[in-house]
Amino acid sequence: MSKIRGSSLKKRFHQALRSLFAIMPSRLKFSVYRRMVECDPAPDQRLQLKIADTEEELTACFKLLHDAYVSSGFMQPDPAGLRVTIYHALPTTTTLCAKYDGKVVGTISMIREGVFGFPLQSVFNLEAVRAKGGNIAEISALAVHPDFRKTGGAILFPLMKFMHQYCTEYFDTRHLVIAVNPEKIELYEALLFFERLQQNAVDKYDFANGAPAVGATLDLKFAAEIFKAGYKGRPIRKSLHHYFFCMQLANIQLPQRRYFTTNDPVMTPTLLDHFFNVKSNVFARLDDRKKSLLWSIYDLVEYRPILPMLGGTALAQHPLRKHQRYSIRCPAQISLPVDGGVRDFVLNIIEMSLSGFQAECSLELPLEAWGQASIVLGKTETSVVRASALRRKDTKEGHFYGFKIDEPDVIWRSCVTALEMGQTHSDLAVA
Repeated sequence: MSKIRGSSLKKRFHQALRSLFAIMPSRLKFSVYRRMVECDPAPDQRLQLKIADTEEELTACFKLLHDAYVSSGFMQPDPAGLRVTIYHALPTTTTLCAKYDGKVVGTISMIREGVFGFPLQSVFNLEAVRAKGGNIAEISALAVHPDFRKTGGAILFPLMKFMHQYCTEYFDTRHLVIAVNPEKIELYEALLFFERLQQNAVDKYDFANGAPAVGATLDLKFAAEIFKAGYKGRPIRKSLHHYFFCMQLANIQLPQRRYFTTNDPVMTPTLLDHFFNVKSNVFARLDDRKKSLLWSIYDLVEYRPILPMLGGTALAQHPLRKHQRYSIRCPAQISLPVDGGVRDFVLNIIEMSLSGFQAECSLELPLEAWGQASIVLGKTETSVVRASALRRKDTKEGHFYGFKIDEPDVIWRSCVTALEMGQTHSDLAVA
């Protein structure tokens, strides 16, 4: 009887503490959250963080996510025991996994804007984020194995660090956006300095089984200085600023890329068929428009047998380009005639095809003027071609130009061929 009475008193005490914490001013509450941070600068060597790229790893991630979503009421149980969405099928989505002793114990996905947009844009307005310029990635599908949820962030913080490093160094991302349960939003605001997209929560978010959700965003362009101010004076082990921006984790296995591409696709025809036809009916549920868009992405002949069949209207309107475009982020320099002389301009290339490329430039370039461009496609891959800017688009972030190439050189052709023929990021690494 005394044990029961003691347990009841303890429960009431914790409820009182939670009630008191709930009415604290946000500034004080967030400070308390940050004091609870504990970052291990040297995690156990048995912890490995990598891109999930095998059937075994992806299955474990989707199962972990399924179980977490079902237990939280964010989805109904699936017969296959997996949470698989159409966004996981896209080459613009990357799923990370945390493995401990070879077992997947954590996962998170980053969804760059692709042909289907973002899950959260169905209920949250992203116009203010887009107006600032730069690419957006939705952080989604976060789950940690129950055995590791009370370890003080031993899995969560390394996974978050990997996500941050990947987005800033590999995924060509400026803005992160999230849609989370209202009970969790204050942790993102306090620890990671996310700002709400709108003050009120959405009552029903279909992507999470109709559960309420709050949208928020973080501008990575200013994240370092914001984190530095927020964690000022904290010991190293309690500073996410030092953890994210000032140290490296040997446990993180970063992607190896021959070219400065921005995606790490993993879905081979076999994996795509397994997860979206066999283990789920995701492809079968798509409307004709989305089926057509999927065909425009996976245009290699190897994918045709496993893609959903197109209807008559969609087949007639199937979008095909003469030269497929590929996302890339690489530096370049072009020499163009200006005022009777020749001037060098620095470019930042964001997209390429066999016949041309798109680039950012802080200066105004002369249109329809030919010049020699030196383009660094990879650490050891530099292409030299004649190019001319044919069109310009002005934004708050600078000028965007569409270039035509006179004749691609061998290095440019090799890069485009690798992008055309490669099914996964591993293919590109050895192209």
